[in-house]
Amino acid sequence: MSRQVIVLGIVAALSGAAALALTLPFGAIRGEAAAIAQGRQLYGANCASCHGASLEGQPDWKRPLPSGRMPAPPHDASGHTWHHPDGVLFRITKQGPAAVVGNGYESDMPEFGSKLADEEIRAVLAFIKSTWPERERAYQAEMSRREKEKTQ
Repeated sequence: MSRQVIVLGIVAALSGAAALALTLPFGAIRGEAAAIAQGRQLYGANCASCHGASLEGQPDWKRPLPSGRMPAPPHDASGHTWHHPDGVLFRITKQGPAAVVGNGYESDMPEFGSKLADEEIRAVLAFIKSTWPERERAYQAEMSRREKEKTQ
């Protein structure tokens, strides 16, 4: 191999790593970074049409639609997603909101368990959580820790 080909390969690898680093939260570990990147793509393909490309949710998300169902809430820090522990978020995504809310709750959100593998759901949630400010991430992590303690 020529020296020029090797140099071009190194430059390409560094450019790709730099581009990935610019899109990930500071301090993300390699496996977490890959999950966040995958989650970003899966969110765009499966969630953004209702929850917004920027996780902003639907307008007036706290007021019922004419159908009586609730609009899609934001997943950014302005919403309530960060108030829920990991297990609740996973179950809502996999089985649909009625699985958590109960009492015949009807929602426009489908269950994604038949469309996404568990690891893909976790990747979407990792992406969403990666967008939150530190305060919201810390609160949600503590809720998840407490949830985990209760189940052990």
